[in-house]
Amino acid sequence: MGFLGFLLLGLIAGAIAKLILPGKQGGGWIVTLLLGVVGALLGGWIGGMIFGRGLEEFFDLGTWLLAIGGSIIVLLIYGLIVGRGDRSRA
Repeated sequence: MGFLGFLLLGLIAGAIAKLILPGKQGGGWIVTLLLGVVGALLGGWIGGMIFGRGLEEFFDLGTWLLAIGGSIIVLLIYGLIVGRGDRSRA
């Protein structure tokens, strides 16, 4: 998969992860892109370690599931880190 394909995968995976997780997550498209790309990397790494497959083809269902799963994990961690700052002000 090429670099632009990977960025598109990360952007869409990050957006889907934001839709799946309940509550309000901060950040705009840039944050979504960054979290999605980091999540896709994490999902590919976890997929390689556990299932023996990574992010190979753009149109492969396994690639999308790994990228979305990794994005959900990264978004949860991001919410814990950023959420602490919001709670301390209240």
